[in-house]
Amino acid sequence: MRTLKNNKKHRIKTIVTILALIGLTMASQAQEQQTDTLEGKKVVLDEVFVSAIRVTNQTPVTFSNLTKEQIKPRNLGQDIPILMNFLPSVVTTSDAGAGVGYTGIRVRGSDATRVNVTINGIPYNDAESQGTFWVNMPDFASSTESLQLQRGVGTSTNGAGAFGASLNLLTDGVSEEAYGQISSSIGSFNTLRNNLKFSTGLLGDHVEIAGRLSRITSDGYVDRASSALDSYFLQGSYKDDNTLIKALLFGGHEITYQSWFGIDAATLEADRTFNPAGNKFDENGNPEGFYENQVDNYKQDHAQLLWNETLNSNWSANIAFHYTRGRGFFEEYVDDWFTTAVLFEEDSQLSFIGRESFMLNGQEVTSTDYTRRRWLDNDFYGTVFSANYVNEKLDFIIGGGWNKYEGDHFGEVIWARITNGNSNNERYYDDNSVKTDFNIYSKANYRLDDKWSLFGDLQYRTVGYEANGEETGLVNETFNFFNPKAGVTFDMNKNNNFYFSFAVANREPNRNDYENGSPEPERLNDFELGWRYVSPTVQVSTNAYFMNYENQLVLTGELNDVGAPLRENVGDSYRLGLEIDANVNLGDKFQWSPNMALSTNKNKDFVFERDGVVQNLGDTNIAFSPNMVIGNRLAYVPSENFQISALTKFVSKQYMGNIDSEVSILDAYSQTDLNIQYIIECNSIVKSITLSGLVNNVFNQLNVTNGYFFTFDDDFSNPGTITTVEGAGYYPQAGTNFLLGVTVRF
Repeated sequence: MRTLKNNKKHRIKTIVTILALIGLTMASQAQEQQTDTLEGKKVVLDEVFVSAIRVTNQTPVTFSNLTKEQIKPRNLGQDIPILMNFLPSVVTTSDAGAGVGYTGIRVRGSDATRVNVTINGIPYNDAESQGTFWVNMPDFASSTESLQLQRGVGTSTNGAGAFGASLNLLTDGVSEEAYGQISSSIGSFNTLRNNLKFSTGLLGDHVEIAGRLSRITSDGYVDRASSALDSYFLQGSYKDDNTLIKALLFGGHEITYQSWFGIDAATLEADRTFNPAGNKFDENGNPEGFYENQVDNYKQDHAQLLWNETLNSNWSANIAFHYTRGRGFFEEYVDDWFTTAVLFEEDSQLSFIGRESFMLNGQEVTSTDYTRRRWLDNDFYGTVFSANYVNEKLDFIIGGGWNKYEGDHFGEVIWARITNGNSNNERYYDDNSVKTDFNIYSKANYRLDDKWSLFGDLQYRTVGYEANGEETGLVNETFNFFNPKAGVTFDMNKNNNFYFSFAVANREPNRNDYENGSPEPERLNDFELGWRYVSPTVQVSTNAYFMNYENQLVLTGELNDVGAPLRENVGDSYRLGLEIDANVNLGDKFQWSPNMALSTNKNKDFVFERDGVVQNLGDTNIAFSPNMVIGNRLAYVPSENFQISALTKFVSKQYMGNIDSEVSILDAYSQTDLNIQYIIECNSIVKSITLSGLVNNVFNQLNVTNGYFFTFDDDFSNPGTITTVEGAGYYPQAGTNFLLGVTVRF
């Protein structure tokens, strides 16, 4: 979730207008993989805007790449995390159960708040919550040229530190030829995706204008977990021999019925698609149906201006300016009987919404049914920059960024069953926050000889955060972090490459952490040891890692009142693992791509209070950290235009809390998908027709990929005695379901 701002900033409005105008008159980049050379270093023009933060096999960092062509066969409307599901150490989930709407991703057991995400090198994580809400950018995969997932700390980048992984996306490159494209897909749960794409091609060898409009609708697998998602993407580009300028406007509007509450074990067994959101009851607890507009409604718009300049044969430079505008709310019906009689909470109390109790017909009214909207309204803007020097032995980069977030959080009561003359739309809380983030880094890869390369990376980052929320209290914190990284690469021969690296990352708490207590910043020391083997028919990447944390903010398993996971500092903890990723050509027509991640993830000397007594549980498993994650893709490619792929994912048992409780176990699960693509080449106005099909969960497994776990102390059932009660909730995923698509390119 997020919020709205009352006082618009004229200066920022002007900047956005200028960016929009530039976006309509300029162009850059090359979808056809156009290249230049800087002193022997091959630079793909599409990638100059992410070259400062991306890595290659000559860098001692563990990573995976996905290109547009690899994404395309399965890109039928599902979210980017779902499309990344088969990468090593990746676990994904969907609130609505079918990959449309709110989706989530974890890497090496670290949730999305700990995965640093950038788009064209510009931070995308929400500055306050540190989460990534892909639902705000529906169908963004259709405007993504490539992505790189760096596991572990990775290299220095912009935005919050990477405590599990870094994900950077590069948007569409320039098409030298004009085209138009229509894509449609339909599928289970009344899922429908339509988009239009176009490009003018290069006009006068320098300018291109391109864009996309998309709409996705779905009922969802879970009851009423519907989605209505609109998005757009517009880019203008300019390039000549030394200059590459790109201006972008993109964004989305999502309306999703809430499905973040989950269900308990009994309901999972009896009615796994049940959704408790919007439940309505009469005063005796009898069901009265569901509130129709229990929705999340949010808009987000992005403006980016990117500039790359080749200064001479050794030097090039990048600078980017960006602005993001977010605003919206979630609407919620609060039932008096349910919150007081079942949850024993005070959400329905008049005092909670800033109203006083009153007398009505001789009785005191202290609570009522009501409907509220909780708003977010925020602005995020800043700049990122880098300069790159390259010669035969040295690749040196210096860069950084300055970004500022300003956000308002406020709530309104839009209806109440019983009132005392109060008007609607009164604010019952009104909070604001400001966050600034400045970082500067330098990194170098120096080639000692034909076999050995040294890597160094130094980053200084300072973060200031101020908030005055009723739940956060008064926050005025400043953090100063130094994040060094170093490594070595050894090219044994043309086939074998070895690397070792050590990296330090520091990270500030997020808003939810402050709402949950008095958090401390966390620190990670990451050791990576890897081997890469490359031949014409086999490519293998193997690495071992040891991630040692101080004050790690781990998931507790609990959720707050808007469905966001809660975290807490746990002192010392670690993640130790082995990852294997391979691509094998089995003859001319078969391709096999397996991967496996084995790990142990532990809290050291974890302390827990049970039944009123503090206990040292010793080393316990970190929440949501499975010990085994396996992915596999077997593809049959009889021709360039036809392919069939079987994709399988296995995730072992995991705990949803940190006390190794049997109640908190999320069972192991597996899923197999079948993907087909056939391209019909045409010679007339229609250049090609691409037919795609995706059958998810072919074997109809009743999977549960996510959940929550909580405890509370019962001191009222048996006065004088404290009993710790445990409970859990689950998010079921769809059984066998399908998507069918067609793309016509002109």
